[in-house]
Amino acid sequence: MINETLADAESRMAKSIEALHRDLNTVRTGRASPALLDRVMVEYYGTPTPLNQMSNISAPEARLLVIQPWDKGVIPDIERALQKSDIGITPSNDGTVIRLAIPMLTEDRRKQLVKQVHGQIEDAKVAIRNVRRDSLSSVREMKNEKMISEDDERRAEQRLEELTKRFVDEADKVGKAKEHELLEV
Repeated sequence: MINETLADAESRMAKSIEALHRDLNTVRTGRASPALLDRVMVEYYGTPTPLNQMSNISAPEARLLVIQPWDKGVIPDIERALQKSDIGITPSNDGTVIRLAIPMLTEDRRKQLVKQVHGQIEDAKVAIRNVRRDSLSSVREMKNEKMISEDDERRAEQRLEELTKRFVDEADKVGKAKEHELLEV
């Protein structure tokens, strides 16, 4: 019973780290990455559709993204969605493809993005701690219902703390790597 609770906590904490990876992939680092456009939704025949489900997105150069829609008639809609999105890059098209030239990041913008990354890391840590809190309450409930002993409760709490520390450290490590990537000129 305790093992199930701990396994559930571990999988939920791992999902928090995966979500952090996804969030950090959308932060622009001055390098072209198709993941930058993962959250862009295009109004396609009245339905919001992810851009990556209606086009091929590639990075042929370090500072250039090329969007090749499968339906050429949707190019104006894609441009409109890109301009409304928070990526801050103006698209240019030649009638068949849309190009996004990724500008160099200024020092102020880098610092701004580092702050944003720190906020996302902190959100992931909070999610991990919330999982710990939920699991601890489950363990305490088991003890109160006399399903486990006090020793079992203490051991489970200790293992939960170790899990939490491991995943919080992992979130810090992922964040430091992204911060290093952002500050790299």
